[in-house]
Amino acid sequence: MSTAYDQSDERLVEAGTPRAALGAFGRRIRSGDLGMAPVIIGLVAIWLVFFFQNDRFLSSRNLVNLSLDSATIGMISLGIVLVLLLGEIDLSVGSVSGVGGSVMAVLLVYQGWPLLAAILMALAVGVAIGLFYGLLFTQFGVPSFVITLAGLLAFLGVQLWVLGSRGTVNLPVDSWLIEFANFKFLSPLASYVLAVAIGAVYLVTRLRTIQRRRAANLSAPSFQGALIRTALMVAALLFGAWYLNQDRGVGYMPLFWVAMIVAVDLILRKTRFGRSVFAVGGNEEASRRAGVAVNKVYITVFAACSTFAVLGGILAAGRLQSVAQSSGGTDTNLMAIAAAVIGGTSLFGGRGSAYAALFGMLVLQSITSGLNLIGVEAEVRYIVTGAVLLLAVTIDSLSRRARRSSGTA
Repeated sequence: MSTAYDQSDERLVEAGTPRAALGAFGRRIRSGDLGMAPVIIGLVAIWLVFFFQNDRFLSSRNLVNLSLDSATIGMISLGIVLVLLLGEIDLSVGSVSGVGGSVMAVLLVYQGWPLLAAILMALAVGVAIGLFYGLLFTQFGVPSFVITLAGLLAFLGVQLWVLGSRGTVNLPVDSWLIEFANFKFLSPLASYVLAVAIGAVYLVTRLRTIQRRRAANLSAPSFQGALIRTALMVAALLFGAWYLNQDRGVGYMPLFWVAMIVAVDLILRKTRFGRSVFAVGGNEEASRRAGVAVNKVYITVFAACSTFAVLGGILAAGRLQSVAQSSGGTDTNLMAIAAAVIGGTSLFGGRGSAYAALFGMLVLQSITSGLNLIGVEAEVRYIVTGAVLLLAVTIDSLSRRARRSSGTA
C-alpha cells in the first residue's frame, strides 16, 4: 500500500474519518484558524437569547421576513467581502446602491425603458464606478479609504441629481421586480426538490474530489464521511424548507442572494482569479513576483463590489417598491461593512469567505428583528451592533496573532 504524498504536511492532509476530521478542526482552532466557527456560535446564541425573550422570534413568519430583509444589504455586503479580501475598503457602497436604484427607477418610470434594460443600465453604471475606483487606486496610488470616502459624498449628490425635484420615485405596482422581491416564493414541493438536488450536487462533488485525490496519491476524505455529511445537509435543508413553508416559504429574492454567494464562493475557491484575490490580499509583493496581474485583480474586485452594491440597491427598490433620496443612506454602509467583518472576513486581507456575507448579515438582521420584537429602541440596536462588530474585529486580531505564533500567518 503506497503512502500519500501529503502525509508529511498536516495542512494538506484530508481527514479520512470523522475522528480525524475533529482532530484537524481542533488543530486549526489552536493555530488561530477559526473559520466560520465564531459567527455560527454567535448566531445560535443570539437566536436562543431572543427566543427565550419572545417565542415569536423563531416563528416561521419572522424567519421568512428576516430572510427577505437580509437579502438587500446582504447583496451589498458580498461585494465588501471581496474588497476586504484584498485588505482594502469601499465606504461608498451605500451611496452607489442609491445611485443604482435611482437610475433604474428614473429610466423605468420617467423614460419609459423596459425594466430589464433599466436594470442593465444601472448595473453598467455600477461597473463604471468600480472601474473608476480601480484605476485611481492602481494608477495613481490613492488609498481606497480616500477614494471611496469621496465617492460616498459625490454619489450621494449624484443620487439627488438623478432623482431631481421629485425626491421619490414609486415603481409600477405591476412590476415583476416588486413581485420578485416581496411575493414570489417556491412551492413546498419545489423547495423540497431543491433541497435534495443541492445534496445530490454536493455528494457528486465530494465523490469527484475523493476520486481525484486518490488518483493523485493524496490523502482523501472517506466515502462514508461524504455520505454522512450529505445526509445531515439534506436533513437540515428539508427541515428548514418545511419550517419556512409553514408560512410563505422560501422567497425568490433570498434564494437569488444565496445563489450569488455560492457562485462567488466557487469563483474564489475554484478559479485562478479567485486564488489570485487571496494571494494579493495575503502578500501583494509576493503575488506580483509570482506573476499575478495584481492591478487587474484590484480593478476587477472594485468593479465587482460596486456592481453588487447596485444590485443590492435594485433589490431594495423592489422590496420598498420605491426609490427615495434616503435610499442607500442611513446605516446601509455600516451594516454592509459590519456584516462582512462579523461574518469572519479579515480586515487584514487574505482570509475570509463569501459565506461571511450570509452569516454576518443574518447576525445583524437577527439582532434588529429580536430587539424590535422585545420593544427596544433604535439606540440600543446601534450599541449592540457596535459591540458585536468590536468583538468580531477583536477575535480577528487575536486569531491573526495566534497564526503568527504558530507560523501559519
